[in-house]
Amino acid sequence: MSAERVHRTTHDVTVAAPAGVVYGLISDAVQWPLYFPPNVHVERLEFDGTHERLRMWATANGRIKSWTSKRTLDVAQRRIAFRQEVPASPLESMGGTWIVEPRGAASCRLVLLHDFTVAGDNAENVAWVERATDTNSRAELGNIKQLAEGWERLDDLVMSFEDSVRVEGPAERVYSFLHRVQDWPTLVPHVSRLDVTEPEPGVQVMSMDTLTADGSSHTTESVRVCFPHARRIVYKQTATPLLMSAHTGEWSLVEDETGVTVTSQHSVVLREENITRVLGPQAGIAECRRYVREALGRNSTATLNLAKAHAESATGEQSRDGARAA
Repeated sequence: MSAERVHRTTHDVTVAAPAGVVYGLISDAVQWPLYFPPNVHVERLEFDGTHERLRMWATANGRIKSWTSKRTLDVAQRRIAFRQEVPASPLESMGGTWIVEPRGAASCRLVLLHDFTVAGDNAENVAWVERATDTNSRAELGNIKQLAEGWERLDDLVMSFEDSVRVEGPAERVYSFLHRVQDWPTLVPHVSRLDVTEPEPGVQVMSMDTLTADGSSHTTESVRVCFPHARRIVYKQTATPLLMSAHTGEWSLVEDETGVTVTSQHSVVLREENITRVLGPQAGIAECRRYVREALGRNSTATLNLAKAHAESATGEQSRDGARAA
């Protein structure tokens, strides 16, 4: 790495929250998709309490990028150094540091440093990386500031839950049903429209119109990352309904001797400022939590039951074929 080819950026924000709260948000990278707009999914590959390896998917200038990073966490100094192992094109290298500087008991300054190189130092590619780094850093810092400054209410606004069904049928059929979202408008009654593209194998970018219980429709946009061998599909909504500022989820399958358990998991950050607009002047956090839990759970359970019927119908067909053959 020659010195003249290293490009550096600095972004910072003052946060009216304790330094420990801010450090906690940036240290828990697995939660970043829920907290940071650019991040789609994070898989922790290794962690010993100080050093970790992460596989990350995120948007950059409208594109989906994926890479593996190493991080070193220094709790005492409230610093986290990171370095991408195999950077996504057009990067040749990318690294940096998160630094939390206390400013009294209830305030701190959060600094995000980046250094990067681009193959051949191509000016157009350098400008592309600078633009992506600036956009994503500002989004991340802005969200950390908002979340940290409301940290005393964060437990009320963040919720996670799951629903499961038992399927007496082949896991392959269940996974195929959940993976083939392009077919959902004809298979899933609450989905009225769905457009999907696959910018790279295993990554789906989709826009979907969903019917609610009262007959109205809302549009969501999502990025899904598919793990067929592990029989998992994770996703993040990049355009959410009014009551949610963030929504991530996962479809997962666990096989045993007699069938498969299929689970739909949701994690949500509620958008408090829209509660009375959507649910009426008397509604509060409790009503919003209940409404979102019921709405998401109803739709995902309906999809799980359709996947169950799809898989079990195949088992029934095979049994009838076997009986005829006998």
